[in-house]
Amino acid sequence: MDAPSSLQAPAPPLGRKARPLGLHHVALRVGNIDEALRFYGRLFDFTLLDRTDSAAYLDLVEQFLLLEKGSGPGPAGGRHVGLLVDDTRAVRRALTAAGIAPLPGPFLHVLDPWGNRLEFVSYD
Repeated sequence: MDAPSSLQAPAPPLGRKARPLGLHHVALRVGNIDEALRFYGRLFDFTLLDRTDSAAYLDLVEQFLLLEKGSGPGPAGGRHVGLLVDDTRAVRRALTAAGIAPLPGPFLHVLDPWGNRLEFVSYD
């Protein structure tokens, strides 16, 4: 699917933009946390960073794999890619300038034009 024409035009200058540094994490929706841990445990050795009734965090050296309990398709929770950037404030300014509202919640999440959920994370 091609990007909408509105996304192909150059953005107006905003000052300094955030620089992507890499993937921070990937979150997958799973039906059962225990079953997911058994499945991934059969595939590779990992350190379990944290575990709740609804989520498990698997250490992937400089990133992590988040397994969240849930069901059904769609971006409403669960599945997303966490992008590590050097400045989330710059991302927020760029989103505002582009007329893109972050999704409600405590984290900086947006949907791209194709429905992919992105979370922007920085260590500042």
